[in-house]
Amino acid sequence: MEETTLVLIKPGGVGRNLIGEITRRIEARQLRVSGLKLVRAERGTVEQHYDEHRERPFFKDVCDYLTSGPIVAMAVTGTNAVKAIRTMMGATNPLEATPGTVRGDLALTIDDNLTHSSSDPEAAARELALWFPEGTV
Repeated sequence: MEETTLVLIKPGGVGRNLIGEITRRIEARQLRVSGLKLVRAERGTVEQHYDEHRERPFFKDVCDYLTSGPIVAMAVTGTNAVKAIRTMMGATNPLEATPGTVRGDLALTIDDNLTHSSSDPEAAARELALWFPEGTV
């Protein structure tokens, strides 16, 4: 089933010049980048994005991190895009991520796990509306 999902390349990934590598891996899976922008995330947007975690102890730290530098927001479209991207990114904790995944190959700590990807189609729709209010192509 054709669907669109959100990928964020976090400040650590942008700072390490991994935008091209992560995008290359996405396109190699025959997924299409249908929206792409380099942004300095506003605190309000990040807090809305992670609102479901507001009461968790890591909420402030993750919001601080996402607003600490530029990020890439990417809309990715294709067959089973949500699950394909989640699988490609690997486990949230890079030390548990399988080799061959973005996190398994390129990240070392959960604090700088390089990317965010939508958990399911409903989350993707909500997150895409937040990061791409102008829509995608």
